[in-house]
Amino acid sequence: MKNRILEINFATSNLGKVKEFKQILEPEIKVNHIKMSYPEIRSEDSGEIARHSAKELAEKLKKRIVVEDSGLFIKALNDFPGTYSATVHKKIGLKGILKLMKGVKGRECVYRSAVAYCEPKKKPIGFLGEEKGKIAESVRGSFGFGHDPIFIPEGSSKTYGEIKNVEEIKSFRRRAVLKLRKYLLNKPKL
Repeated sequence: MKNRILEINFATSNLGKVKEFKQILEPEIKVNHIKMSYPEIRSEDSGEIARHSAKELAEKLKKRIVVEDSGLFIKALNDFPGTYSATVHKKIGLKGILKLMKGVKGRECVYRSAVAYCEPKKKPIGFLGEEKGKIAESVRGSFGFGHDPIFIPEGSSKTYGEIKNVEEIKSFRRRAVLKLRKYLLNKPKL
C-alpha cells in the first residue's frame, strides 16, 4: 500500500495560528487552512469550546477538522479574560487589559491553548497546552499577535511581542499541537 500524505483541515481566521501550526506539523502532516470564523459556545473551559466547535465543523464540512481556542487567564482578575480573550482584545485591546491591572502587584497569568480534532460522525478529541507567565506593565514589542506584547513567559524578562520569530519559542500552543501531532502520527491508518 502506498503511503498517503496525512492532512488536516485547520479552521481559523487567524493567520498567526496557521503559521504556528505549519511550523510544528509540516512536512509530516499537511495543514490545509480553511479561512473562516464560526460561532462558539459560551464556556469557561477552552477544551469544551474547542471540542464542540471541531464536532460542529466536522459534521457541517464533512471533513477532518482541527480548531484551536486559546486564552489568557490572569489570576488577579479571576482568570479574566480567559475564554473571552479574543472578544476582550477586540473591545478594549491590550491597553484596556493593562488599565484593569493598574496598581495590581500580583501579575501572574497562564496562556492556555486547547486544540481539538474531529472526524465526521466521530467523537472530538482534545489536547491542552499551557504556559505560565506574568503581565507586563506596558505594551512592549510588535512581534506575534493577540496578547503577546503584554505576556512575559516564565524565566524571561521580555514579552513575546519583543521576541523575533516568537512562533518558534511559544510553548503553550506548541505543547497542545505536539500532542495532536503525536496522536495523528500514531493513529492507525484506515
